[in-house]
Amino acid sequence: MQLLYAIQSIRTPLLDGVFSVVTRLGEETVLLVIGMLIIWCINKKWGFRFLLAGLFGTAVNQLLKAIFLVPRPWVIDPEFEIVESAREAATGYSFPSGHTQSAGTVFGMIAMWLKRRAVTAACLVVILLVGFSRMYLGVHTPYDVGVSLITSALTVFGMTALCERAKTSKQKAALLSGLVGFALVLVLYVTFAPKRAANVAEFDAHGVQNAWKLLGSMLGMAIAWYVDERYTRFDTKAVWWAQALKLAAGFAVVMLVKEGGKPVLRALLNGHQAAEAIRYFLMVIVGVGVWPMTFKWFAKLGKK
Repeated sequence: MQLLYAIQSIRTPLLDGVFSVVTRLGEETVLLVIGMLIIWCINKKWGFRFLLAGLFGTAVNQLLKAIFLVPRPWVIDPEFEIVESAREAATGYSFPSGHTQSAGTVFGMIAMWLKRRAVTAACLVVILLVGFSRMYLGVHTPYDVGVSLITSALTVFGMTALCERAKTSKQKAALLSGLVGFALVLVLYVTFAPKRAANVAEFDAHGVQNAWKLLGSMLGMAIAWYVDERYTRFDTKAVWWAQALKLAAGFAVVMLVKEGGKPVLRALLNGHQAAEAIRYFLMVIVGVGVWPMTFKWFAKLGKK
């Protein structure tokens, strides 16, 4: 907490605004946008790796949160003040930092994929800035951020190595099955683990919701991969303006499924968190399994 108080002393309205923007680079939307860009327009193989690493890293982060149940800094020290604009996104347990984990995995995978010094340096700067932003805003401690930097690095190197070793269809299927199984374990743990004195009902509910989202997303990725491996075999190539059109239209479709399905599924399942699994499953299936079926048409645009 001493370091957080020291950082608090340098806060200004300008820096509050800057780091409130920087911290958003660790949010779910960034993973989704960059993932769709890579898998639809640039490199399908690395697109799958990127999304799988992001989902797995988030699952690891959520499991650690559920195991350790560490409260947020302002709960540890009621006199400590945070930047209020950051409170809305600080919805779960503190340890480890989810934003730092996400940024470390997203930009770490980009560095691992491109393997250029300038890109690696830029990605490292972004990761460290996101981590610092979480402490500056007062929503995480140095321990939260430090452990997330380690777990995101392990996720990047581990997932890359596993994907490199998975050459055959059976090996890839085994890897995907393992990731779906891990997400299922997360759901079972957050649902049935005995409650302890440190449990906070609001944070527990957020953790359960995230676990179901991850299970649906992982299952969707596994099925989307199978569809592509057996039937679609989509190609990412197209002229630049067709790529832009493909990305914009595809993202709009994915967001329509993501946001439009929320009230419908919650009503159908009476508010059960399984609705989140179905919603994210459908979002991934549409984005990675169905939308690529249109890519042959986009590839024809601009050709004589």
